[in-house]
Amino acid sequence: MTTLADTPMTAVRRPSPLVVITKNMRINPPLWVVTALSMIGSAVALAGVWALISLLAKDLPGPIATLKVFWEMIINPLYDNGPNDKGIGLQLFASLQRVLIGFALGSAVAIPLGILIGSNPFARRIMDPIVQILRPISPLAWFPVGLAILHSANNATLFIVFITSLWPTVINTAFGVSSVPQTHKDVARVFKFSRWKYLTRVLLPYSMPHIFTGLRLSMGIAWLVIVAGEMLSGGTGIGFFIWDSWNALNLQRVISAILLIGIVGLALDRVFQFLVKRFSYGEVA
Repeated sequence: MTTLADTPMTAVRRPSPLVVITKNMRINPPLWVVTALSMIGSAVALAGVWALISLLAKDLPGPIATLKVFWEMIINPLYDNGPNDKGIGLQLFASLQRVLIGFALGSAVAIPLGILIGSNPFARRIMDPIVQILRPISPLAWFPVGLAILHSANNATLFIVFITSLWPTVINTAFGVSSVPQTHKDVARVFKFSRWKYLTRVLLPYSMPHIFTGLRLSMGIAWLVIVAGEMLSGGTGIGFFIWDSWNALNLQRVISAILLIGIVGLALDRVFQFLVKRFSYGEVA
C-alpha cells in the first residue's frame, strides 16, 4: 500500500511565483467606484427590461420618451401656476412633510408603547392581540376612519401615515426591550439603579438597534402609504400628482413620478440604514 511517506516530493506542485504575486496583488477599487458601477449596471438592466415591455405593450411609453419628460420635470421643480399645476419639487415637499409629521407622531406613540409591552408581561398579554389584529389592516381602510375623526382630507392622510407606521416600531422596540439579558438586570439591581437610570443606562442603549430597525421599517411603510393617501385626499403631493397625470393621460409624467418616489424612498432608507449601523454595536446588519 502506498503511503504519504512513499509519495515522491516532485508530485507536490508548488504555485509559480507569478501566480503568488498575482494573488497578492488583488485590485480593490474604491467603494464609490463599485457603487457607481453597480448603479449604472442596475439602470441599464432596468432600462432594457422597460424597453422590451414597452415594445410589447404599445401604450406604455419607452425609457427615452419618459426620460425627456423626467428631465423637464426636474430642471424646473419649484414652479407654481396654481392649485393644479405645481412643480414636482413642491409636490415632493408636500408629501415629505406629511410623511415626517405622521411618522414623528407615530414614533412618539410607538416607542413608549413598545417599551411598555416589552418590559411588562401583563401589558404584553393585553396589547399583543390588539397589535396583531390592527397590524394587517390595509392603510386605505383607515382613511374613512380618519375623515370621520378629523373632518379633513389632509389630516386623514396624516392619520393613515401615523397609524400604519406604528406597528414595526412597536414590535421591534418590544422585542429589543424584552431581550435585555438577565445579567444586565442583575447588575442594575445590585447597584440599586433608579427606574430612570435603568431606563437610560441599560434598557434604551441595549434596545436602540432594534428601535432604529423598527423606525427604518416604519419610514418605508409611511413612504409607501403617502402615495395612496394623497390619491384619495387630492390637493398636493406626489400621489395627487400621479393621479392628476393619469387623468390627463400623461403616462410619461406618471412613470417619472414613480421613479422619483423610488429615488426619494431609497434616500430615506439609506439615512435610517446609517442610523441602524451607527447604533448596532455590530449586532444588526
